[in-house]
Amino acid sequence: MADQTLKGKVAIVTGAGRGMGKAMSLAFVAAGARVAMNEVDADVLAEAANEAKAIGGNDAVLPLAADLTKEETAERLVADTIAQFGGLHIVVNNAGIGPETIRADHFINPVKFWEMDISHWRRGIAVNGTAQFLMALASVKHMTAQGWGRIINVTTSLDTMLRPGFSIYGPGKAANEAFVAIMAQELEGTGVTANVLIPGGPVNTRMFPPIGNIKREELIQPDVMAVPIVWLASDASAGWTGRRFIAGFWDATIPPEEAAAKASNPAAWPQLGGNAIMPKSAS
Repeated sequence: MADQTLKGKVAIVTGAGRGMGKAMSLAFVAAGARVAMNEVDADVLAEAANEAKAIGGNDAVLPLAADLTKEETAERLVADTIAQFGGLHIVVNNAGIGPETIRADHFINPVKFWEMDISHWRRGIAVNGTAQFLMALASVKHMTAQGWGRIINVTTSLDTMLRPGFSIYGPGKAANEAFVAIMAQELEGTGVTANVLIPGGPVNTRMFPPIGNIKREELIQPDVMAVPIVWLASDASAGWTGRRFIAGFWDATIPPEEAAAKASNPAAWPQLGGNAIMPKSAS
């Protein structure tokens, strides 16, 4: 029997139909959690949910097909999850879209910001930045009331945030990560933590299309997220908040707390702060 680290816990995972979201959902179910899996594509979600049910049973999985760009979606996901499972402890904000939604060859022929329609920007920010705020907003009161919660956002590397051609992806993910740093501080002492988990580089998903001679097996595989996400979602991660964890650097051969320390740094960019010119009367 698999380690039941998350037995009794309830999670929502967005973007759960493919790639990293699917891998994290399967890891949660294998660890004993019940999982509400969200994905915009109902057919893709159904297939992924069936895989999760094969691991944890039909009662462990709730597929919720919905578009996170609609403001009412987050509240409905949280309400449906609590109604089905009787609680909510973990929210993983994984859903995201990249420039491949505009042009399939963006890695080879990057999309300039002036080549995009404003609708591309609005949807990119909505999925990569605003949806995470809405999910946190919909779930945080429940979590703080019970004195326990885990909010884990998937962002991206700083390199990608600043890469040409990623103007609908990088800024949204940067806002997403800055939000985690703020959440962590504002939630201090509530029992609810906020952290970032990223793979650490290009992942073998549809967001990274075939390019030249790059072999798919040489890319980071989605299941790299499995071990660190289960630890981050567990009781063992209490006290770890406001951190950015790189799954590709997680060493599963050493104790988890040691692995966490080696694979993480403060979320966002606090080392660049402290330079604001403030009025003397503010001190």
